[in-house]
Amino acid sequence: MPKHGKNYTGAAAKVEAGKTYSPKEAMALVKELSTAKFDETVEVAVRLGVDTRKADQNVRGSISLPNGTGKDVRVAVFAEGEKAREAEAAGADIVGSDELVADIQAGNINFDAVIATPNLMGKVGRLGRILGPRGLMPNPKLGTVTMDVEKMVKELKAGRVEYRADRYGICHVPMGKVSFTAEALAENYGALYSELLRVKPSTAKGRYVKSVVVSSTMGPGVRVDSSVTRDFTA
Repeated sequence: MPKHGKNYTGAAAKVEAGKTYSPKEAMALVKELSTAKFDETVEVAVRLGVDTRKADQNVRGSISLPNGTGKDVRVAVFAEGEKAREAEAAGADIVGSDELVADIQAGNINFDAVIATPNLMGKVGRLGRILGPRGLMPNPKLGTVTMDVEKMVKELKAGRVEYRADRYGICHVPMGKVSFTAEALAENYGALYSELLRVKPSTAKGRYVKSVVVSSTMGPGVRVDSSVTRDFTA
């Protein structure tokens, strides 16, 4: 059996079957179970009782995590003139208009997030087939179509993440790195979980949060007690 398989099996054996852990306990266990030689990403998967086929039950948005994600986020901004200068000053990695459109059409996608000023969305719209499937299309509901490019660049750089329930009702969101403290990961988790509770669709029936599982990139899943809605670092 490959080395990774043995490590994973050994780590999984430390997760008590059927047990749900408090957020901080879960984060501490995920850190303990990390066996990779790189700084693994910690991701949470929240399964919601929503029917995403219904427009009024689509759960989607973004939130700034209090401790960031630990990832160096590369931000591209479609802007001209003064707004382009604002974006550059705020730390945007790529700023442009027609030339940026041409670069993307040529297959040069060297960024993790995209912002656009409203007046350039006509040009950005031509990139829908390229950016859309990658989840990179600017969206006013997510704040990435905005005139306040400085604020959004800084938020994305600091650790703003998007959440979106897939067709199975599951939101997969990065919470940070295993190098974070358990407290920092629990704080990030608490911010996201509180946000998901806040945006619960009024038409959602039955149990809203069905399960929560946290894991590192190469590690096993750890179930989190979804009844904990405050004091996430306790």
